[in-house]
Amino acid sequence: MKAFLVEKYGGPAGMRAAEVLDPQVGAEDVLVEIRAASVNPLDIKLRDGAFKSFLPYRLPLVLGNDLAGKVVRVGPSVTRFAVGDEVYARPDKDRIGTFAERLAVHQNDLAPKPATLTMAEAASLPLVALTAWQALVERARVRPGQKVLVHAGSGGLGSIAVQLAKALGAHVATTVSTAKVDLVKDLGADVVVDYRTQDFEEILDGYDVVLDSLGGDNLARSLRVLKPGGMAISVAGPPDPAFARELGVNPVLRLAMTVLSSKTRRQAKRLGVTYSFLFMKASGDQLRELTPLIDAGKIRPVVDGVFPFDETLQAMEYVEKGRVKAGKVVVSMT
Repeated sequence: MKAFLVEKYGGPAGMRAAEVLDPQVGAEDVLVEIRAASVNPLDIKLRDGAFKSFLPYRLPLVLGNDLAGKVVRVGPSVTRFAVGDEVYARPDKDRIGTFAERLAVHQNDLAPKPATLTMAEAASLPLVALTAWQALVERARVRPGQKVLVHAGSGGLGSIAVQLAKALGAHVATTVSTAKVDLVKDLGADVVVDYRTQDFEEILDGYDVVLDSLGGDNLARSLRVLKPGGMAISVAGPPDPAFARELGVNPVLRLAMTVLSSKTRRQAKRLGVTYSFLFMKASGDQLRELTPLIDAGKIRPVVDGVFPFDETLQAMEYVEKGRVKAGKVVVSMT
């Protein structure tokens, strides 16, 4: 089958299209004929080797972290799916590879595709929807009436997190550029800060939760808009000791993560708030919980564009060069 491989870390030159063997299907695996996959910033970072210290993939590696498709074979112990089912998933971090014609996915990481969505729309959701769910529901436990700030509300993660926070009953603020103001208002944002002309620190105060996807100074400033006891969750900030324990990394790497996050954690402690790093996990059950919200129209995908599968490398370049106007970029096999 055809797939897009990372042969060496370091940039676009290390990735190419190739013919590879069909996946092996384990007892609890579901073989999915992939109809669409989406491109995430995570794919760029993995291609460049940014996470190789704690995600030691063996090269060559088939890239890709989201899929929608149809079941073509099931392992002998599979009970949740049958041949012909339409599904979507973010495969487990150790079994990525959605930039391919087929992929074997553990049944626990799959969910039935939302009936109201096309394959391309469904493929845009799993990674960002699970990230939003794990941040806002699982970790922050957002409740009705709380105040939530979602940075970059027109992006892949932000556009879904704004809608999920609103569905949870929160008062939602977000930051976007001037051109995206109307989009995020349509997604449900109550307060929109145009970062080109406004400083969110001067406008926002007393927030319960901040979801940060930018890191750096943006994260440091975000801590200051939280009320005492509030929580900042970042997918772009420094990994913290809790993440190191969860990942089970060696003592040297655990110490490095502790040091990297120490400044942010000290700042949070001085302000009476908490900082938490999030690296999302695959979960078919959580996708099943999200699907009713999607089919009810409370969460809708935002798709910037769809590239043919043969142009996967061009789709990655489009994302890497910042050409995405809003939401996600998808590659389609049909």
